[in-house]
Amino acid sequence: MYSNEAEVGRAIHKKIADGTIRREDLFLTGKLWCTFHRPNLVQKGLQRSLEALNMKYLDLFLIHVPIEFQPSEDLLPVDKDGNYLYSNTDIRETWEAMEQCKDAGLVKSIGVSNFNRRQLELILKKPGLKYKPVCNQRYRYKAH
Repeated sequence: MYSNEAEVGRAIHKKIADGTIRREDLFLTGKLWCTFHRPNLVQKGLQRSLEALNMKYLDLFLIHVPIEFQPSEDLLPVDKDGNYLYSNTDIRETWEAMEQCKDAGLVKSIGVSNFNRRQLELILKKPGLKYKPVCNQRYRYKAH
């Protein structure tokens, strides 16, 4: 969403190359964007971040928000009238695909962002839950 992963990755690799830092000394977090919530797209969304950063894994991978847009190359897909094109994948199915990314070694930890209690409980009470979210990142703005 922020379109800065490639720049961040280049800066990190420059500092790794000159010996300033080591990858294992960093904690890198990425987020699954809203057009990648379908289970078959979760790893694709993660891979885009990994490729942009030129990294083999993330330390933490979060579901950005519990709102899903239709799969699209557009960041915010809209119809001809400018209305957002939402979708409705069960967040528990998205979570299961997140767990698979962890099992594959592509991420060390998984979590969520901007979830309310009910949304978080859907995951926590999911039958067959392998990994609980390690965090629920919440934004707090003075204007809110």
